[in-house]
Amino acid sequence: MEIRNIAIIAHVDHGKTTLTDAIMKQTGAAEEGFSMDTNDLEKERGITIYSKNTSVFYKDTKINIVDTPGHADFGSEVERVLRSIDSVLLVVDAQEGPMPQTKFVLKKSLELGLKPIVIINKIDKPGANPEQAKEMVFELFLDLGANDEQLNFSVIYAIGREGVAKKELKHEFKDLTPLLDLILEKVPVASSEELSSKDLRAQPFNLAYDNFLGRMAISRIYEGVIKKGQEVIIKGVEEKTRKGKIIKIFTFKGTERVEIEEAIAGDVIMFAGIADINIGETICLKDDQLSLPVIKVDEPTISLNFLVNSSPFAGREGKFVTNRQLRERLEKELEVNVGLRVDLSQTDHYKVYGRGELHIAILLEQMRREGYELQVSQPQVIIKEENGQKLEPFEEAIIDIPEEFSGVVIEKISKRKGIMIEMKPEEGHTRLVFEVPTRGLLGYKPDFVVDTKGEGIFTSRVIGFRPYVGEIEKKTLGSMVSMVSGKAAGFSLFNLQERGSLYIEHGTEVYEGMVIGNVSKGIDLTVNPIKGKELSNMRASGSDEAIKLTPPIEITLERGLSVMNENEYLEITPNNVRLRKQLLSEVERIRDKRKQNKF
Repeated sequence: MEIRNIAIIAHVDHGKTTLTDAIMKQTGAAEEGFSMDTNDLEKERGITIYSKNTSVFYKDTKINIVDTPGHADFGSEVERVLRSIDSVLLVVDAQEGPMPQTKFVLKKSLELGLKPIVIINKIDKPGANPEQAKEMVFELFLDLGANDEQLNFSVIYAIGREGVAKKELKHEFKDLTPLLDLILEKVPVASSEELSSKDLRAQPFNLAYDNFLGRMAISRIYEGVIKKGQEVIIKGVEEKTRKGKIIKIFTFKGTERVEIEEAIAGDVIMFAGIADINIGETICLKDDQLSLPVIKVDEPTISLNFLVNSSPFAGREGKFVTNRQLRERLEKELEVNVGLRVDLSQTDHYKVYGRGELHIAILLEQMRREGYELQVSQPQVIIKEENGQKLEPFEEAIIDIPEEFSGVVIEKISKRKGIMIEMKPEEGHTRLVFEVPTRGLLGYKPDFVVDTKGEGIFTSRVIGFRPYVGEIEKKTLGSMVSMVSGKAAGFSLFNLQERGSLYIEHGTEVYEGMVIGNVSKGIDLTVNPIKGKELSNMRASGSDEAIKLTPPIEITLERGLSVMNENEYLEITPNNVRLRKQLLSEVERIRDKRKQNKF
């Protein structure tokens, strides 16, 4: 049986997972209503977070498919996958055209010499323009330095949601047969007797974790045959070698893993038995075999501290509240989350390095759902030094907004040291392309939503480290801090809402040092949110007015990470996300400020 290996790549929400689901349904690998996004967070947010493997059988050919994440924060997942496959299906929205992540994943694919198959998806959208989208993709290929063979790419037009595709726009829709036939025609065959007769060489490109089997590696077999119980040599970085044994081997059938005794060259498998296996290492049989090229993982761009929850409400909701439990959870996350780095050398806090605010927010959301309580500090951009020069991460931001909002967006991003690369007016809206320091984008998203009245689309991707641009002026909001503990009263909140925006409502439990809102003046304000109206036994008929409270701003994980100040923590529990001052009492904060001013 022949084997073909492909990955589906695209920008977030352009329809990768929906298309994969449709391929699986047509080939009988999945039932109606099935989705590759099995994780609860993926279902709720409608995005793919973890790359997943599946395989389908079509015309006596096994097609291994890897569904990849579309969000830039999970770019490290995509890069590894591309090394293990032979072609990519590049999915592009017929209305939006290529977006930042499309550019990122396509650039990596072209550099590796892959020849993509382009799928213009969602051609049934009211604003769809398939021919223009195809033209934009061609221009992108040219910009990224594609060779003549890569420029001669095949195009398929599809509606992934309905599971239909066609080669020409004038053709009739039936099903996905045109796409599957094109895969067999264009994707190189991965398996052959010649490759299988050589000595084993395999390389892990992803990790998984099993409570019984421990760390497992998802690997591509490049040469030879891998067998259960086989003694192997693992070649790591700098050609350091160690020995190991393959205990179990699994292959994919649909999304299910099926245990097998052996697998041949060209296949994608999962194996257990080597507890310290890492991505990019070479699994072989002899010391003199050449290592496969090392897979590099993108560097983290932001860092923040994870601490045990020390607020007055600590331990009320969580099952896991101790320092040891927090450390164990982070160690477990490192087994599979290769885009993450954790410094476990400290005892009172752990410094966590990630690819972006969403990357960290997803980890925190998973932890709170598992019953963990913790608090985190404000995210800081990683600044590094090379050849005596200070460098910081930069991002390319692509912004689609109605024309009338372009002025305010350009002004705000320019103040944050953003440089406009392109301005493209389109029907009814404008596309702006900026290169901005990551520092400038931290905390900008809430402003963007307000400035564009919720009508803007903001996407960005990290483009590397560049020289440090100096201080960035940001309008920071002050915090409204509770001076007492108790239940918030409507009467008090009614008076406080004139000073800024509230994060709490009537009846919310608060404690001293908890941030209950922001202050537009930019200075911290200590307030009493539990004070009720003084009642007397003399009442005039018209003196009591109905209290009307403005609905509060809900503090979610992403919003909390965006709006928090440097001297604050974000407290995360299974049921609540709260902002609080690091020093809870006002006296301590005043002392600390004096101490800092002295130095």
